[in-house]
Amino acid sequence: MKKNIKNFFKQNPDRSFKIKDISKRLKIKSDLEYSELKSILFQLTTNSFLVKTGKRYKLNILPESNKIIGNFQFHKSGFGFVTPRNNQLGDIFISGRNIGTAFNGDKVEVVLFAKQKGKNLEGQIVNVIRRKRKEFTGVLKKSKSFYFVTPDAADVHRDIYVSKNKLNGAESGDKVVVGEISWETGMLNPEGSILEVLGEESNPVTEILSIAREFNLRTNFPENVSVEAESISPEISEKEIKKRIDLRQKNIITIDPVDAKDFDDALSVEKNETGNYLVGVHIADVSYYVKENSAIDTEAYNRGNSVYFVGKAIPMLPEKLSNEICSLKPNVDRLTYSVFFEITPIGRVVKHEIKKTIINSKRRFTYEEVQEIIEKGNGEFSSEIALLNKIAKILRQKRVEEGSIEFFTPEVSFELDENGKPVSILKKQVKESNMLVEEFMLLANKSIAKEIIKLDRPFIYRIHDYPDEEKIKEFSRFVRSLGYSFNPDTRKASGQFHSLMEQVKGKEEESIVNELAIRSMAKAVYSPKNIGHYGLGFKFYTHFTSPIRRYSDLIVHRLLFKYKSNEKKPHYSLEELDEICEHISATERNSVEAERQSVKLKQVQYLRGKVGEEFHAVISGVASFGIFVELTEFLAEGLIKMRDLEGDFYVFDEKKYSLIGRKTKKQFRLGDKINVKLIRADEDKMELDFIVTEKTGEL
Repeated sequence: MKKNIKNFFKQNPDRSFKIKDISKRLKIKSDLEYSELKSILFQLTTNSFLVKTGKRYKLNILPESNKIIGNFQFHKSGFGFVTPRNNQLGDIFISGRNIGTAFNGDKVEVVLFAKQKGKNLEGQIVNVIRRKRKEFTGVLKKSKSFYFVTPDAADVHRDIYVSKNKLNGAESGDKVVVGEISWETGMLNPEGSILEVLGEESNPVTEILSIAREFNLRTNFPENVSVEAESISPEISEKEIKKRIDLRQKNIITIDPVDAKDFDDALSVEKNETGNYLVGVHIADVSYYVKENSAIDTEAYNRGNSVYFVGKAIPMLPEKLSNEICSLKPNVDRLTYSVFFEITPIGRVVKHEIKKTIINSKRRFTYEEVQEIIEKGNGEFSSEIALLNKIAKILRQKRVEEGSIEFFTPEVSFELDENGKPVSILKKQVKESNMLVEEFMLLANKSIAKEIIKLDRPFIYRIHDYPDEEKIKEFSRFVRSLGYSFNPDTRKASGQFHSLMEQVKGKEEESIVNELAIRSMAKAVYSPKNIGHYGLGFKFYTHFTSPIRRYSDLIVHRLLFKYKSNEKKPHYSLEELDEICEHISATERNSVEAERQSVKLKQVQYLRGKVGEEFHAVISGVASFGIFVELTEFLAEGLIKMRDLEGDFYVFDEKKYSLIGRKTKKQFRLGDKINVKLIRADEDKMELDFIVTEKTGEL
């Protein structure tokens, strides 16, 4: 019996069981066997093979030593968790008094407490092995006889002291970079030195530099990169033109945001004699200008991608390339890599070809201009635009029917004054013109991947794994609590997601449902190993269409050209591609977080002038310390602290996604509509605080 019990727990290492559950699983029937079971469980607990919590037994997966190494994640309410390398242990809870000298993201050593309580193991950080960050941005302040920096990042929980002899010329109120951090004991604050003065706190340029430094983004190009860029000639030789298909007389157009300066892609369309459509997707041939291992290439790799802050872009390539030589500007000759499609009237792709080309764009359109032409039916190149839109809608319908999920993440745009301050916030509208361009880019990316997979050569794919079953079940429980139906079976989830997104479209809860749906998914990443793209429903997918702003696409262009030229020697080994994929996946995640912070800053700046005003909102998160709300009009998120909920003592019910009043039983539930008043807008910490004015109803 002991052997059977041990095997049972080894097969269920993450679960705990009561004696009755174990008895049923092991098919124990007699009283004698049941007594023996209890005796063996006692023995196995005594010798630490099992651990007992309450009436439940669980396999003891703790290491022999009670010291564990992992990464620390700080929660802004004052506590944190350490994620150990042994993921079977689960996260280790660290109370505020046991954080020691750790910052968020640090690699730390934890000592576990002998007695454990709650769902998580609990411990104390006793050593910081490696700092995630060695520099912080923030505002220098003076308090009587000493100076300190309040870091910008909300996940940095302590001010950093700076002695007078380490100010480096900085003055109180300056936005600075503080480094050379020394922190000996958690009883005192960390100390540091001012490494750089970024400028006045309220200056828009300072804001961008500050966020860039916080996320370790490179804002200036090294001198050797600038020199190399300046040496590149914009002239295209006749020799190069003769190697390419000349499309300069074709009606080719670009469609981009109104403030775009780097135009990666262009489109063309015509009918052939059989009645099929010939669509051309023409992409800037950056690989012609950016040679492997050049100074520009090395810098582009380090950056990984362009970053788009509100009002300012940090390009991956020097502006001479990104905004000029490579950008598909109108009425100038440009080198391109084109994918040509022959598509039937019902949306079937009969064939495609990939060729090096030269184009001369006939018109630069904005999305707004194209949308007006679609709606009115007239304007420049109206026949081509109408035809492209017709084909795009057919392709989109087919894609959705084949399992592609149509997520919509609401975004905002800002109108800035001459000083870079926001004067209005508008929700971005995704219209047919946006979807038109997206559909052909998806088609091109899919077709390139499909082409390469046949060759069985090292390549970069954009992959998206199946979602975690537990996360899908959790999401399903949430949407059902809102009155929607959702089958958590991951094999059928793509159709379920599409149906759900259609149901919530245009409703107040659309933003939160979309956001939580995306969070339940795996993250899309780059990989040399193709597993398909779950979200798009594609077996093969890559990134080919944006080489000006994504390093992944530049590598794809190089590999594609080498393979299409029948070069037998591998351009990059699988090991090199694996390293590149890991790096550019990381730079992408970092850039997304930096861009979000830029948006958050502008939202807080705009709402500073509206303290005391009331807004309509949706509850976007519920925690033990309060309620997160998202303003319906501005998509800005803030917090209603538990102490500001009046009239009752509220208890957090995790299973119901709610705070529930102990006396009144009043609920504040994830997804509920609510009216709130703004009581604080802190630009330094980028935080908004609200109080409840009226609950308008559950969704």
